Amino acid sequence: MKNTALTHIHESLGAKMVPFAGYSMPVQYSGLTLEHLAVREKAGLFDVSHMGEFFVKGPEALDLVQYVISNDPSKLTVGKVQYACLPNEKGGIVDDLLVYKMAADEYMLVVNASNIEKDFAWIQKHNTFDVKLTDRSDEMSLLALQGPLAKDILRKLTDANLDDLPYYSFAIGQVAGVKNVIISNTGYTGAGGFELYFANEDAETIWQSIMDVGAPMGLLAAGLGARDTLRLEKGFCLYGNDINDETSPLEAGLGWITKLSTEFVGAEEIRKKKEAGITKKLVGFEMLDRGIPRQHYAILNSEGQIIGEVTSGTQSPSLGKAIGMGYVEIAYAAPDTEIFIEVRNKQLKAVVVKIPFLK
Repeated sequence: MKNTALTHIHESLGAKMVPFAGYSMPVQYSGLTLEHLAVREKAGLFDVSHMGEFFVKGPEALDLVQYVISNDPSKLTVGKVQYACLPNEKGGIVDDLLVYKMAADEYMLVVNASNIEKDFAWIQKHNTFDVKLTDRSDEMSLLALQGPLAKDILRKLTDANLDDLPYYSFAIGQVAGVKNVIISNTGYTGAGGFELYFANEDAETIWQSIMDVGAPMGLLAAGLGARDTLRLEKGFCLYGNDINDETSPLEAGLGWITKLSTEFVGAEEIRKKKEAGITKKLVGFEMLDRGIPRQHYAILNSEGQIIGEVTSGTQSPSLGKAIGMGYVEIAYAAPDTEIFIEVRNKQLKAVVVKIPFLK
């Protein structure tokens, strides 16, 4: 089991540690609901250093990135970020990722922890360009400072002008006296905030400085449990649950990051699927009967026939109700459609709703 540079800090705070993607990671500290609501109302600090960072550098860096991702990185300028997926030859999803344009000839790709080796091998397999691909995942730490007070907290610690940093933009500056920190206006909670990338040796300084400034303002250390409930309230996909090698970006509602006017791995297969029309779709639903939907639970119609499967589900701390996502046959995908979730041999009533759950 790998540790992050902050594992000893999490343990000293009494975090409940769990194995996740090969790392020992904090799932919660003071409690999932407390941490979740702190992020929605004030701020939370997550250690997400298990994520992967690849650097693509060389004269043909854009050509390689363009070929392996579904979005159009030619639209990026230096300092901008793009969400995308890595499609496979069948039009499924190898992973979803963030693409950072660091320089004219350099990009940083941020991938899911569980897919670091798979993704690196996949991109390298397609690297027939004049480009050097480097995996720096083990040298870098990543903190996510999220919530409505995130900017006020970070402002006290950085020289970067955070007001000049729109959503999906980044700057490189100092944080808590540490130079060359990538300060990114991104996150996986839908609560606003920043993601900070820096060298492992600076992790303790930056973590402690943020906690010292933020704690009097209501900042809490937050674990992977709250990260999951927060992202689900906003309808963000989780790789391995809501998207995988078999799901198409079109089925997953990710057509907006799939630019079929460009040429990339699997583009032709996705075009064919679009032309033929998709037969299933990822939808959000709210439970009407009492019960928590969980991954792999069957989704049924009123006749009791299986029409799909739950991919993610939880009790939403912000909404006070059980919510979930899952793939259903296209005939049942419209909002307000009544469906049933099979929970312990009971058919519990639910209704399809528009994502995000939390507006």
